This record gives sequence, structure tokens and C-alpha cells, in this order.
Amino acid sequence: MADFEEDKTFKSLGLCDPLVEACESLGWKAPSKIQAKAIPHALEGKDLIGLAQTGSGKTGAFALPILQALLEKPQAFIACVLSPTRELAIQIAEQFEALGSSINAKCAVLVGGVEHVAQQKAIEKRPHIVVGTPGRLLDHLSNTKGFNLRSLKFLVLDEADRLLNMDFAKEIDIILGVIPRERKTYLFSATMTKKVSKLQRACLKSPVKLEASTKYSTVDTLKQQFKLVPAKYKDCYLVYILSEMSGSTSMVFTRTCEATRLLSLLLRQLGLNAIPISGQMTQAKRLGALNKFKAGECNILICTDVASRGLDIPSVDMVINYDIPSNSKDYIHRVGRTARAGRSGVAISLVNQYEVEWYILIERLIEKKLPEFPCEEEEVLFMLESVNEAKRKALVKMKEGFDFKRRRGEDDGEKEIEELLTRKSRKTFKNSKNR
Repeated sequence: MADFEEDKTFKSLGLCDPLVEACESLGWKAPSKIQAKAIPHALEGKDLIGLAQTGSGKTGAFALPILQALLEKPQAFIACVLSPTRELAIQIAEQFEALGSSINAKCAVLVGGVEHVAQQKAIEKRPHIVVGTPGRLLDHLSNTKGFNLRSLKFLVLDEADRLLNMDFAKEIDIILGVIPRERKTYLFSATMTKKVSKLQRACLKSPVKLEASTKYSTVDTLKQQFKLVPAKYKDCYLVYILSEMSGSTSMVFTRTCEATRLLSLLLRQLGLNAIPISGQMTQAKRLGALNKFKAGECNILICTDVASRGLDIPSVDMVINYDIPSNSKDYIHRVGRTARAGRSGVAISLVNQYEVEWYILIERLIEKKLPEFPCEEEEVLFMLESVNEAKRKALVKMKEGFDFKRRRGEDDGEKEIEELLTRKSRKTFKNSKNR
């Protein structure tokens, strides 16, 4: 989704040769718009506010200046990056280590869902960079013996609007109170909300404000469509579209964690290779699902908005909004999973009679009227009986999983997710035209 500054190079931004070579090794031929704007100011020692959409290359925008400072003056705990989600934190750390491989940059990831002991061992190795979610970072600052960030030189607040929307404000305030006042602070956000504006006044000094985009736009290579569907036939339309695009890598967004499990089971009953990811899954299972999707073992990821921002999944062909997001700005972050880095992509929104008002707000936000996805209802409903039977079986399986886990005193839904992570899908569901 990034726009590139073809007339600029990473060298011309002021980066040293080892980091320029690292960018080239990752296939970064030219800096993105936010990188071209942010890196020179960061190298001059300025605090930054970067307003940039998902997929804009903002991780590189803050990672490269920090790595250059590390190269010039190596030290442990030089930087701390706060992330709203576990997956994004892991991804940021991976990018730091990839860009800093020639200087042996080391990161510790501090997130929930992982044993404290393993993270304490990582802290004991005195990494250069700590990346974490606010809650778990604060946990370690309070309880891990000898751990502090008194020597910190850089603080990064990534996806700041999401951090504050997830009620991390209290933890962030406490963290700001135990780190040095004399530091460089980089705040990156897709939107400048009132909460973000208040946060930047509290923790940044004379920041340079940078914008990679002035409005909520989507890239030209993204083909956006909608389909007005009766609520009772929404599952059938979803199956039809996925079957028509059976060779594609797709992400399907739902509003609830329960829906991710139900749809993944329904689709697998029909032979479609789907797997869920949601905030109710354990960290190990979330990463397992994500890795299977990225590796191509499953080509359909059913997810909540936990996966809509920050995750670098390079080859998503299609995004389907099974549920229209209640916050219209989240639409931008969802469809931003496809058509990234100059590639083409498709986004299709299934809109029922209860979601029309939300959808109108989305069209106003992106300032364009979207065309309708072309299909004949008669053709779609040809598979209605099969879809309804698959849903019945999926509901039975979910109930069995709930009863099993209730007897064991464990979380609802884990049994069927475990099966999805370990078993192979049956034959791909045949297109209705060939039945």
C-alpha cells in the first residue's frame, strides 16, 4: 500500500552504507513516502509524529534511524517500541533484526500469551531493542528483577490510535513516568484522534508532523466492490465468492471471535481451506494460524480486526468484509491488507439491510461510490442447501468443543481450532457451475 519516492534513495536520506545494503537485501528499492519524510528529521534528532496508513512502510521509518544510532553508539536497551497487538510486536522485532542483521541487532519481545520466564531470559541477555504491548512491558518493569529502561534513548508509539482505543492509556502514562525525559520519541498513527493529540502533547517535544496521506484514501490498484445481500443468505454469498476466486489468497473479516470459528468450520465442511485468528485464541495458536496462512498451507484467513492493521502478509489477493466494520475508518485498515506495495487486489463488502447506514459512511470516507459485485442470485442460491447443512454441522461441532472444554475447565473454542491447525483440508469445494 506504500507510495514510493522513486527520485530518492536510502543513501540520499542520510543512512549509512550497512543500512542501505540491508534495505537492498530486503528488496526495498526506494524509500516509501513516510520513510522519505521521516528519516532525515529523525537523523537530525527531532521528535516525530507520523500520520501514515497501514502498509505505508512506517516500521522502516522509525527502525532505520534507531539502528543508525545503535551503530554509532552501541548500548543495551537503546529503544522501546510499544505496539497494540502481540502479532504486530513480533513483526516489528523481526523487521528490526532483519534490517540490523549486519550489526547483530538484538530484540526482546514482551507480549501477553507467552511465559514470563522465557521473556525474563531474553531481558537478561540485555537486548538493544525492546518491543512489546504496554501491559506486559509494565508487568516486567514492575516484577522482573534488575530490569529498567533508565538508559533509554528512543521511545516509539506505533499504531498510537489503536493503543489508546484499546485502553492502554493508563499503562502508557506509567511507562512514561519511569523512562528518561531526555529521549527521542516517535509517534506513528493512522489517524489523529483527540486521544492521540493529547498523548503527543504529553510526551513529545517540538515534534515534526509528517503526513503520508492527507485523507483516508485507498490505492488505485485496489478494486473495491460491494454486494447488498439478505442477511439469511450472507453465508451463501460468501461461499460463492470464495469458490469463484478459489485460487486466491483471501482474508475474511468478521465482527466477533465466535464468527471466525463458525465460518472457518463451515467453510472447511465445504472443503475450503480456511483457518481462524482472533483475540480469544492463545498466542501460540494465533501465530500458528498466521504462519499457516503466510506459508500458503491455508489460503483463507477468517479474522477479527486484530489482524486488520500492521501485519505484513505480502500476498493477499482479496479481502471480504463479511461484517461491515462499525467504525468506518477500520474499513481502510481492513482493505489495506491487499493491494500492497504496488500489487493489485480486490475488496468485496457484503452488506445486509442492517448495515446500509454504516456502508454509506464508508463511501463518504473514501469519497467514492463503489460498484456492485456482479453475480446472479439464482446461481448463488444453487448451493444454499449445501451451505445450510455445512453450517448445521459447524454449529454442532462448536457445541461439542464448548461442552468438552467446559468439562475440562478451559476456554471455549480451543478444540476445533487445534484441529484446524493440525489437520489437512478436504478436497476444495467444487464451484456450483461444475456440480
